[in-house]
Amino acid sequence: MIPAAVPANIPSPTSGVWHLGPFPVRAYALCILAGIVIAVWITGRRLVDRGHPAEKAIDISAWAVPFGIVGGRLYHLITSPQAYFGAGGHPWRAFAIWEGGLGIWGAVALGAVGAWIGARRHGVSFHDFADSAAPGIAVAQALGRWGNYFNNELYGRRTDVPWGLTIHEWDSSAGHAVRDAAGHPVVLGTFQPTFLYESLWCLLLALALVLADRRFALRKGQLFGFYVMGYPLGRIVFELMRSDDANHILGLRVNVWTSMLVFLLGIVLVWAGRHREVAIPGRLPARSASHHTE
Repeated sequence: MIPAAVPANIPSPTSGVWHLGPFPVRAYALCILAGIVIAVWITGRRLVDRGHPAEKAIDISAWAVPFGIVGGRLYHLITSPQAYFGAGGHPWRAFAIWEGGLGIWGAVALGAVGAWIGARRHGVSFHDFADSAAPGIAVAQALGRWGNYFNNELYGRRTDVPWGLTIHEWDSSAGHAVRDAAGHPVVLGTFQPTFLYESLWCLLLALALVLADRRFALRKGQLFGFYVMGYPLGRIVFELMRSDDANHILGLRVNVWTSMLVFLLGIVLVWAGRHREVAIPGRLPARSASHHTE
């Protein structure tokens, strides 16, 4: 008798931290850092296409990144305050960003403020920088989601699909799975890998933005507006799939409402840019290009 095949579920790490002597190195932080480095590199290459030196990406990011980290943490604390300021909470852990907890909405919002300041100080159009950075931001988000994988967090509902994600009971302060009396990691079950879905969505979004930038005569600021529109479309789906604890408003997770508002903001940004000059010098506006081909 042939035994039934066992589904090949996606395994999760049992530890998200390594120690170099007395110094802990957390996978979550490494994923965020890798995303930032690649995003800055992509932004620099795209700034050159817009007539700016590539090194301006580093100069402006020196403002945008710290602002973004603070904004991301503030959004997380505002929308999920219980673990820090609720009953039995630990307020000092509000500063422990290496344990996880950065909201992309706050990161982009306050990061944009930092980028605006940096762009003004270094003589670069903010719209040029934002359009250059948009695909890189999406790639950084894709990499950052793997930090959630290492932390065994932000997963979906229970599932028996072959690509289901094995999740362990997690000690976030220690950075590893809780173990039973025999020393084995405690498994909570198999869940939808929403971190993976969102990571793939962000990569597709980055590709779509690059292709749109090459194919269409977009106005300054519009590509960033399309990023702001595009990301929430996937995020709403993934939020509705998730089963982790979250605060709700009128029966929906807070991040679903935020996603809808951000999508509307993206429409406003695209609409507001319709009378600006074409984003990349040498390209004709859509109507002029059409007239020329006639």
